[in-house]
Amino acid sequence: MNFDGIHTPAITPLDASGQIDLVAYGEVLESLIAGGVHGIVVGGSTGEYYAHAAEERLQLARHARQVIAGRVRLTIGTGAIRTEDSVAYARHAREIGADALLVGSPPYALPSAEENAAHTRAVAEAGGLPVMLYNYPGRMGVTMDEAYFDALAGCPHITAIKESSGETNRLHALACRHPEIQLSCGWDDQALEFFAWGARSWVCAGSNFLPREHVALYEACVLEKDFAKGRRIMAAMMPLMDFLEGGHFVQAIKQGCALAGLRPGAVRAPLKALPAERAEALAAVVQTLRREVAAICAPARAA
Repeated sequence: MNFDGIHTPAITPLDASGQIDLVAYGEVLESLIAGGVHGIVVGGSTGEYYAHAAEERLQLARHARQVIAGRVRLTIGTGAIRTEDSVAYARHAREIGADALLVGSPPYALPSAEENAAHTRAVAEAGGLPVMLYNYPGRMGVTMDEAYFDALAGCPHITAIKESSGETNRLHALACRHPEIQLSCGWDDQALEFFAWGARSWVCAGSNFLPREHVALYEACVLEKDFAKGRRIMAAMMPLMDFLEGGHFVQAIKQGCALAGLRPGAVRAPLKALPAERAEALAAVVQTLRREVAAICAPARAA
């Protein structure tokens, strides 16, 4: 599978009682497709998978498959502490006809490189689908390092990696040592650097409510190879990147979706609502970003 393009880790809307709102969820998915994204990830951190019961995760995956109906690529997250649970999510993804799996390291357990590779291999073999690895040591506690890749050698399903360490040396190492694995940006304020190092994919939470703007940066850097334009778009997006890194990440993404006219609902415990002053600040950031990116892209669109 080719992971080129913008892949959105979709939010999970909740109703007033805190239950998953499948109608609002369908609206989110339709808005992403209309916004031009190339793929949708279900069961990612932005979707609050860690706060969902197993059946809720299966329900979301099934519903996404029905709504998307092959119009964009569907990747299912398999994150779980137990390998057995990740394997079950992978098998379900295959059964519903998903396109790919997102496979991270089991959190909290702190597996060795060899143990982590064995986990990955078990999930990949159970799903039998193309796999995008997910290296996020900040949340998982371990890094997918060279020992991990050595232990994983020969696994035929490994296709891409979402690199979310935030360390540019990891970006360089992956680009130079593992050209056979498609590189995907997983650290938003480094998107320009990822594209400069050959990445053709970006898994970005902000595209939940600004899909066209994220697609614009991808198109400028990857399709048009116009990094001068890409730098201008990235500069316009940096205030949003800084805002999201300032805390309340999932809450901010959901608030951005509300600004876009969607119905995201609240977040699940232990998270709490975005403070009112942060919500007001986000609205200003989004308004300016949209205006600036539109101005940058206007000449090309006019032509």
